[in-house]
Amino acid sequence: MKILCLADEEVLAFWDMYRPGVLKEYDLILSAGDLNSSYLSFIVTMARAPVMYVHGNHDTGYEEKPPEGCDCIDGQIVEYRGLRILGLGGCRKYRPGKHQYTEKEMRRRIRKLRWQIAKYGGVDIVVTHTPPEGVGDSDDYAHRGSEALLELLDQYHPRFLVHGHVHLNYGHQIPREMEYNGTRIINAYERYVIDVEPDK
Repeated sequence: MKILCLADEEVLAFWDMYRPGVLKEYDLILSAGDLNSSYLSFIVTMARAPVMYVHGNHDTGYEEKPPEGCDCIDGQIVEYRGLRILGLGGCRKYRPGKHQYTEKEMRRRIRKLRWQIAKYGGVDIVVTHTPPEGVGDSDDYAHRGSEALLELLDQYHPRFLVHGHVHLNYGHQIPREMEYNGTRIINAYERYVIDVEPDK
């Protein structure tokens, strides 16, 4: 299954410079946050695949104008073609505003998902906005990752964690893809494609 991962920056080829068929190769589209809701609505209209998203810390306008035709998976786990996908949006709280969480609040959100994870027998892909602490994050406080997400990886060992928030055009010397304890950590800034099949 070919999965298109998006975050933080709109891809001109998928919107302003769209050409018919450019999205047809993707089986699923995951948004890791901070994208224009109209952009996601356009993509799901033109693609042959569902769009699932979590909130970024700048997605406060989604309450008034959510991405039409897209599925919000923030705070839940869903199954698609045999893949178990968990959504946890937002980032570390660094100023007043929505979709920002203290570590205590993030741990509470993860605890609420435990029964769902047990029901599905685990999780394959975690879609977040912020990265785990120390794995693909940055030194400045606003872009530091979440310790609670690191604990989630240690406990459940998903195959992938897809995040945004750390913009690669800011000069961060961070690789697009990293590995932590058997989990592939993907920075979905702008776009990134992963191929994955459900476990047999």
